[in-house]
Amino acid sequence: MTMLLPMASAQNYRWIILLIATLAQAAACFFVQGIGAISVYIQADMGLSAFQIGALVSAAQLVPLVGLLVAGELLDRFSERLVVGLGTLVVGIALSAAVLAESYWAMLLFLVLVGAGYSTAQPGGSKSVAAWFDKSQRGFAMGIRQAGLPLGGALAAIILPTVAITWGWRASFLVGGLIAIFGALVFMLFYRAPAGAVPVARASEGSLTNVVLSRLAMIREPAMKQIMASGISLISVQYGILIFTVLYLHSRLQMEVLQAATLLFVAQGAGVAGRILLAAWSDRCRSRYFPVMVCMVAVIVGLLVLVWLPLNSMFMLGCLMSWLGFFGFGWYGPWVAYVAESAPADKTGFVLGLAMAINQLAIVSVPPLLGWMLDITGSFMVGWSLLIAMTLLGLLMTIQRQGDVNESHRV
Repeated sequence: MTMLLPMASAQNYRWIILLIATLAQAAACFFVQGIGAISVYIQADMGLSAFQIGALVSAAQLVPLVGLLVAGELLDRFSERLVVGLGTLVVGIALSAAVLAESYWAMLLFLVLVGAGYSTAQPGGSKSVAAWFDKSQRGFAMGIRQAGLPLGGALAAIILPTVAITWGWRASFLVGGLIAIFGALVFMLFYRAPAGAVPVARASEGSLTNVVLSRLAMIREPAMKQIMASGISLISVQYGILIFTVLYLHSRLQMEVLQAATLLFVAQGAGVAGRILLAAWSDRCRSRYFPVMVCMVAVIVGLLVLVWLPLNSMFMLGCLMSWLGFFGFGWYGPWVAYVAESAPADKTGFVLGLAMAINQLAIVSVPPLLGWMLDITGSFMVGWSLLIAMTLLGLLMTIQRQGDVNESHRV
């Protein structure tokens, strides 16, 4: 049963909520965000293609295509404590069991189960923070919470390769599972609903068909179209950097895997700062969406430098990875705050789930596509160029939609 806190203690306890929501996010995404750091070991041991490596990540993101919508609806009806806690627990159990997988296909199956649990972590933690913080601090708080994803990835980029070298890459699955279980238990133990929070009744909405159609109709709203254009392009860049950076640096510059993983750690660390600082900036911008557009421009510039300029020094590579991490991972902070504020009050969970589910289309399709391009051409150039083109197209579309959104701020 969810406990309600008196208003007197809410001002202090909301920071506890922010802490545990961030921890749960970092724990739930730890392995999925860090699998790119051990992809070289998995690829070499199992004789996998780049396409198959990309498909491993896509497997964990497959169920959320529908699962995020279901999770969003559940969050509008039930306690975040239950929905997020149990979902993250499923992530931990599935990863721990994946140690027993003896084939590539068995590993894919376990990662699909991971995706089922992970569906609750993204919209759930965001809804929790949105409920506890008012608009003046919501972007800052949301940025800290969303920093859990690159934070988990940054830690994974250091921890998982070390575990893989010491005990084998299969042990990395167990470590990821135990961390997710820890995050789930902490969230279920300490989460409380803000005073006055009550479940939203939906009996008057009619049949299930009408409910589904009314929810999906939100896609036609101007704000949602802008959300989709930026979300799909930027999440594609994020996962392209996440999965293929280590492979790119290892093959192009003959860099040691741990050295390349360290640069990925730098990008993830910069992403932590980006999600917090860019979201805090959005609290003070006339338009909360403006920082997202800045990120799109910055990502295009960073990828052009990665593709076309010679990068021979670790310092220059570190600066570039920091830039790509800050904007290529940091965009999500102000973006998700914008999504939460664009939603009707009684449909926040579903709108967050819908926006994230649309992003899943790119998360599921882009990594295998980039891997397939690499297998066919033998060059990373085509894949990076595709990400540049997608982001440029998304930027042009979102600029075009800005006028419509100014006339209709709510989904």
